[in-house]
Amino acid sequence: MAQIQVALVTGAGSGIGRATALALAKAGWSIVLAGRRRDALEETARLAGEGSATLVHACDVSDASAVEALFQDIESRFKRLDLLFNNAGIFSAGGTIDEIPVETWNAVVGVNLTGAFLCARSAFALMRRQNPQGGRIINNGSISAHAPRPGSVPYTATKHAITGLTKSLSLDGRPFNIACGQIDIGNAASEMTDQMGKGILQANGTLAPEPLMDVAHVADAVVHMASLPLEANVQFMTVMATRMPFIGRG
Repeated sequence: MAQIQVALVTGAGSGIGRATALALAKAGWSIVLAGRRRDALEETARLAGEGSATLVHACDVSDASAVEALFQDIESRFKRLDLLFNNAGIFSAGGTIDEIPVETWNAVVGVNLTGAFLCARSAFALMRRQNPQGGRIINNGSISAHAPRPGSVPYTATKHAITGLTKSLSLDGRPFNIACGQIDIGNAASEMTDQMGKGILQANGTLAPEPLMDVAHVADAVVHMASLPLEANVQFMTVMATRMPFIGRG
């Protein structure tokens, strides 16, 4: 009998997280849906269908005790975890560094970086001790991990840090059969990117609408990364709207 494959998706209540959770469920994975809004997570679970094995757990990933409770719930229900999609993230209002309140910086770092660290930490521990040992962590970076938008210090700093987290996890995970990769996404259509299609500040100071792509393409890419045997890994993948201003940005 084939072993069930269990995936945790953070930020699963909308956008990339919801699309990826649904794609993984369609591919036969058992899904743990985590995020701050229980009603949105329950809607994702409903969309996944009654035939899908899902666990809904409302959780603020920036809260260490909440993340610990999430992973206790996962281990109690499924006994193991095969995939963490570290997806939860937030933007902040644009501005130069002197215009950004410290509270805003702390909020973005708390979710985008500390949250990714806490989830990866607990996932790594579970993957290390489970039998059979191992698993995969996929971090949601961003093309901002390579090239920033104007006025995006908190978001850009966290996404550059995610790349360091990915590389360190890849190295530290080798003895335990834990693979880690990163998907860098550009302009997937969601609530978070709605403004980009209407007009967003460019590096030359102008406002311009940018092309968007269907979030389903991101979900398909994550499913591909997740479907590889642990002997193979997509270390970094960039999925973006073809005509968006990334190559040559600035």
